[in-house]
Amino acid sequence: MRLRFWAAILAGKGAYHLSRITGGRGSSLPGLVALRLFPEMLGAFARQARCGAVMVTGTNGKTTTNNMLARVLEAEGARVVANREGANLVTGVTTAFIRASGLGGRVGYDWAVLEVDEAAFPRVAEVVRPRIVVVTNFFRDQLDRYGELDKTVSFIRSTVAKLPATKLVLNADDPLVAMLADTGREALFFGLGAPTRGEEAQGTTREARFCPYCGQEFTYDYYHYSQLGAYRCSGCGFARPRAQVEALSVQTLNGVTRSVVRVRDEVLTLTLPTPGFYNVYNALAVFGAGLWLGIAPGKVAASLHRYVPATGRLQEFVYKGRPVYLNLVKNPAGFNESLNLLTASREPKDVFIALNDNDADGRDISWIWDVDFERLENCKEILRFVCAGRRAAEMALRLKYAGIPVQKIETCSHFAAGVRRALEGYGSIVYLLATYTALWPVEKILRRLATEVNGADSVSPVPRSS
Repeated sequence: MRLRFWAAILAGKGAYHLSRITGGRGSSLPGLVALRLFPEMLGAFARQARCGAVMVTGTNGKTTTNNMLARVLEAEGARVVANREGANLVTGVTTAFIRASGLGGRVGYDWAVLEVDEAAFPRVAEVVRPRIVVVTNFFRDQLDRYGELDKTVSFIRSTVAKLPATKLVLNADDPLVAMLADTGREALFFGLGAPTRGEEAQGTTREARFCPYCGQEFTYDYYHYSQLGAYRCSGCGFARPRAQVEALSVQTLNGVTRSVVRVRDEVLTLTLPTPGFYNVYNALAVFGAGLWLGIAPGKVAASLHRYVPATGRLQEFVYKGRPVYLNLVKNPAGFNESLNLLTASREPKDVFIALNDNDADGRDISWIWDVDFERLENCKEILRFVCAGRRAAEMALRLKYAGIPVQKIETCSHFAAGVRRALEGYGSIVYLLATYTALWPVEKILRRLATEVNGADSVSPVPRSS
């Protein structure tokens, strides 16, 4: 068995270097190769954790929450293994360990912080046996792969029920997440307090209109977005639980998000060097995990202040002196939040949308009809939409049916041409929105185009200060 383990490590490391040489990321292939040779590899790595593992799952926000938490632990002096690039299937999780290990298979680490896809959660959790599970939210995502949303929630719920020593960090504002507390596991809740948004929170798609226990339609005191808000059921009494971690106010200005946060009885100011209302939720989840880990809220806030977004998670660049935002879009809830960013500022802007339908994206793209593009019909600040990807024509058609003037809509057969069109537009801001398999190619093109302009990579992440 030991020889097979070593052979799998060598093969995995070889696959990583081969992937990198050929232009890949090496974030999943090493795990795929290694698991073929030694299927028990993930368990062999997980048992080496001195302190244990934290798993982050849910539909949106996994990568950001995972990376924020890893940074907080590292700031505390812990050695951390984490899958920071969003490769969250069993192969991606295994790859994170392979990359961190020596040739003998030893991984000198204290914590494993692992983002795990909802569909992969049962398998990974059974092997890793996490000390803490963080659940961000549940939205409809890739119906052809996951099936209906209640099926996904049921799988995760039954898995958590089999982890008697695991503690939970749950989103109080999402009824589909909050109900996981009935598994009997110890749970902390995070959420937003009084409503901080206007009309943009009212017209979005709701994934959970009815109580999961009795079927009665929920009554909401207010919404934050999608089904997230202050809900209550008049039938059985199920309602939003009291949150131990709660944002009391949220304000975004000049790409910086500030929030007043209550962590149990302590109130402090949180500054995130990135825009995006939903990033506050991600940060609150990290505060919740910090409570279970015994990390002081002030130390968590200090680490989050220095957070640098991962690829495509509202990553900001500069191109010819203009800000360029690259963001992943993969379901109606997340796309609607990206639209909020487009309409939040009055500066003229160009928008690039890359829509693919590869396996990792989901073959069924009907979800784009549930995105509230109609709100952009009279948005004069958006000068042009450039659509690219395997389903560019369908994306352009969706924009047309939303009432957007056809003269503002273009399609490009190649990513490079589309990105160039957006970058060379007349807007003072550029937004590049891409589905999963388009994200990394778009980022590579963005960097290459900058090199062509100045002879050096002039596209660089923008550090934010408070």
